[in-house]
Amino acid sequence: MTGSVPEGARVFDRQRVRQNRARAAATLDGADFLLREVAERLADRLDDIQRRFPLAVDLGCHRGELGRALAGRGGVVRLVQADLAPEMARQAGAQAVACDEELLPFAEGSLDAVFSCLSLHWVNDLPGALVQIRRALKPDGLFLAALLGGDTLTELRQAWLEAESEIEGGVSPRVSPFADLRDAAGLLQRTGFALPVADADRLTVTYPDALALMRELKAMGEANALIERRRTPTRRDTLAAAAAIYRSRFAETGDRVRATFQAIYLIGWAPSPDQPKALRPGSAAERLAAALGTEERKAGERAKPG
Repeated sequence: MTGSVPEGARVFDRQRVRQNRARAAATLDGADFLLREVAERLADRLDDIQRRFPLAVDLGCHRGELGRALAGRGGVVRLVQADLAPEMARQAGAQAVACDEELLPFAEGSLDAVFSCLSLHWVNDLPGALVQIRRALKPDGLFLAALLGGDTLTELRQAWLEAESEIEGGVSPRVSPFADLRDAAGLLQRTGFALPVADADRLTVTYPDALALMRELKAMGEANALIERRRTPTRRDTLAAAAAIYRSRFAETGDRVRATFQAIYLIGWAPSPDQPKALRPGSAAERLAAALGTEERKAGERAKPG
């Protein structure tokens, strides 16, 4: 299913995303470094929130990396793990379901928290998905997520663009478009979340070569799922050129190449009357000058000489 996303607005082939993740369920061992690392960083953020969450959902759970990072932490009592691919969900834990992030099956106001670790960047209508998540949360329920950001795989994108242009005289989409950190907090606010916060981490990982990076992306379930992707096999000379360009531009010491991953972290709360609100202008009980122990002056008035 693709929810209510109009055909012309779709960027990702959700059936292909599901297939990629189903295959990755059997190949993720040894290729789950990024998932485990970002899951730990998400769990660290939850440690700072002193709350209990009787019922939470891990949306896009893969094989339960975030669930394992959260075990015994963060006040989570019961965690239901959900993934687009049933093959992934089955390996995540006993309380697992298969569901599409674009068409959530959870009742309105039924959840205390929704988490998501490196899955929402494959959603066609991210604002629509966030609205559904917010509606599924109880008042003052927590949304905490990580998704790949715009600086992710910039090296691979550049290498493919140059190689295809040079060898074939044209380019095809190889790397997904990713969210921009500057828009992330605003997106939370526009979709009805209160107290929105967005920040980002940059992770640099090294590989023997570009081909090893591409193999790991496939093993993670992160292979190309763009609707406009090329449907014919990649030419060998184009692949070789991309690998050579990658090494020439992005080589590291020790005969390895680097790859950049940007994780954007989103925190928002379902609105509640009990949440703190900004004070109304002019409602302060004490003058700022008095609080700072200084003399208050009118605008433009100079300080008296000491």
